[in-house]
Amino acid sequence: MGELDLLSVIPGLGLHLVRIDAQLYVKRDGLFSALGAGVSLDALLSLPLRELRDQLSRARPGKASVDGTIEAPIQSQEVWAAGVTYQRSREARAEESVSADPYDRVYTAARPELFFKATANRVRGPGQKVAIRADSTWDVPEPELAVVCNSMGEVVGYTIGNDMSSRSIEGENPLYLPQAKVYEGCCALGPSIALAWEFDPTDKAIALEIVRDGTMLFQSETSTSALRRPIPELVQYLHRHQQFKLGCILLTGTGIVPPREFTLQPADEVTIRIEGIGVLQNQVERLVPIR
Repeated sequence: MGELDLLSVIPGLGLHLVRIDAQLYVKRDGLFSALGAGVSLDALLSLPLRELRDQLSRARPGKASVDGTIEAPIQSQEVWAAGVTYQRSREARAEESVSADPYDRVYTAARPELFFKATANRVRGPGQKVAIRADSTWDVPEPELAVVCNSMGEVVGYTIGNDMSSRSIEGENPLYLPQAKVYEGCCALGPSIALAWEFDPTDKAIALEIVRDGTMLFQSETSTSALRRPIPELVQYLHRHQQFKLGCILLTGTGIVPPREFTLQPADEVTIRIEGIGVLQNQVERLVPIR
């Protein structure tokens, strides 16, 4: 897929935190400012929101050009995910499963479905390859709004998430969910974090495109307005009786699911766009079984 042009995947307007060659930058309206070698995402997300905001506000974007590889906006954080938060996801999970009842009930229940998704080493950044399992026959990307939280459970910002999923494994038995969701290359994040004090996640367009051999195989769009559960509710449930000393990232569920006859293949190109955050592009590879 090649190295990505920064300004082609990150919106020109707005306030964003970007990780380029392990260095953090603040981007405001197309201008970048390096935060310095001693500033890490772990350190920032350990701060209260007020202190984090004050620290980033001292960055003064300049006119110097920035080159390098955009990396996933994650360091030591865990990635968690919410399921069945859109009507389309409810329908798709019911279609694939031997029993639709658990998905119907969780969609309307007071308690959301939350599950562990990935550690940082399983996450891929923009332009890197996401994976499908060797023992799966039905695989899809899941484009999602991702919430970046600090150690106090405060929302710092938002990024794009791709929750790669094996529908064949999860559909066989809901108890196989961890195997359907958690493996090497099972998640992609990026290209930037749209900072919460200048970004409103309400009614933002989410688009998915899948290209194979230069041909558009699938494209669809939804909106965060279709998210059934409020983001603060999902964040609050995740932080019940859990501490994330270096912050965490929460995927909020998908409202786009390709049709039943579609499955990903190696070399497919997946592009996810979320208004105000940018473009996340990844190529697909199939994992090799470990003997």
